[in-house]
Amino acid sequence: MRHVIALDVGGTGMKAALVGADGELLHQARRPTGRERGPDAVVENILDFAAELRAHGVRAHGEAASAAGVAVPGIVDEAEGVAAYAANLGWRDVPLRALLAERLGGVPVALGHDVRTGGLAEGRVGAGRGADRFLFVPLGTGIAGAIGIAGRVESGAHGFAGEIGHVVVRPGGAECPCGQRGCLERYASASAVSRAWAEASGDPDADAADCAAAVVSGDERAVRVWRDAVDALADGLVTALTLLDPRTLIIGGGLAEAGETLFTPLREAVRRRVTFQKLPSLVPAALGDTAGCLGAGLLAWDLIETTDLAEVTT
Repeated sequence: MRHVIALDVGGTGMKAALVGADGELLHQARRPTGRERGPDAVVENILDFAAELRAHGVRAHGEAASAAGVAVPGIVDEAEGVAAYAANLGWRDVPLRALLAERLGGVPVALGHDVRTGGLAEGRVGAGRGADRFLFVPLGTGIAGAIGIAGRVESGAHGFAGEIGHVVVRPGGAECPCGQRGCLERYASASAVSRAWAEASGDPDADAADCAAAVVSGDERAVRVWRDAVDALADGLVTALTLLDPRTLIIGGGLAEAGETLFTPLREAVRRRVTFQKLPSLVPAALGDTAGCLGAGLLAWDLIETTDLAEVTT
């Protein structure tokens, strides 16, 4: 059975799958990145994991994977196949595509940015399916975005497209590690809500999920924290939709797990802010933590189609 290897590399763990031509997850596995042993160990773990997946494919399906796709965090040069920088993993300028291709016997390998790769999956087979223009915004430790256009995700001239978390929504506000002040992710990420609620509640262990639960119970402190986050998020999203005019706006990540506690006030806050703009559908992400793996698989299958087409035309 023809299949591809899909790898989704996170800050602490890796998710992987063998993906069939119809998108079926034929095999799934997880393991830690081993980042506590340094960046070289992380790279070696990725290569070993991919080799194990290749071997499993041979045993289970009678042939090796036809291609591989890998999604990684940080700054990614997708054209050159280089993982340029990832603070959480400690690496710089890792030629990951070439290293994986060598370990996997020369099969084609696609390298993608984790959020853009997850956005690709949400756009094609998830909440954005059928939309010609979408914006995927996961609200996690930080906030990033994936701009979907006609079945692909735009990476930009330098690989930075979609960084909505660093749109300034509160000029002169909280300092951001990027060097600016008042960035969206300092106010509306899951980690930002956790910080604000821990301070407001006096419980240093409180997090965003606790805040959402307190909102449902009517806690006025929680309502204020939540409203501030929703207002900041709406400001950032309206800036994005003014620039991009998406048909569908997909919100994912940990904060989206609050469901309508988030989506009801967010839809209203966005609606209040638009004037001439067209309101997109504002929907929750559908794929959860499988989006990265599914997207990496899509990258790999796209690569096969491109290679097959090139062979036919030459």
